[in-house]
Amino acid sequence: MGVEQEAEVSGAPVRVTLFVRGEVQGVGFRWWTRARALELGLAGHARNTADGRVEVVAQGRRAAVDALEALLRETPSTTRRPGHVESVVVQQGVPRDGISGFVER
Repeated sequence: MGVEQEAEVSGAPVRVTLFVRGEVQGVGFRWWTRARALELGLAGHARNTADGRVEVVAQGRRAAVDALEALLRETPSTTRRPGHVESVVVQQGVPRDGISGFVER
């Protein structure tokens, strides 16, 4: 059984970094992402990158992380997501201890 499968079965937290490309800076996108992440019970952050993307680091239950990713990709948005998302690239990570809350950076 792989790490992701074990996390799903055990309920252990997972961590992903999502790189969101599109019209996502200067439109309230990080604020919207923070609100959705907190509703889903996730920890992490959303920050602008120098190349115009938004980096979203999310840690928590697999189902909640998957739900946030789906909301980021959803077209058209059913939750009034600001801006326009062209693509989302996901990198799996290793959960970290001591992470709580979700902030905009």
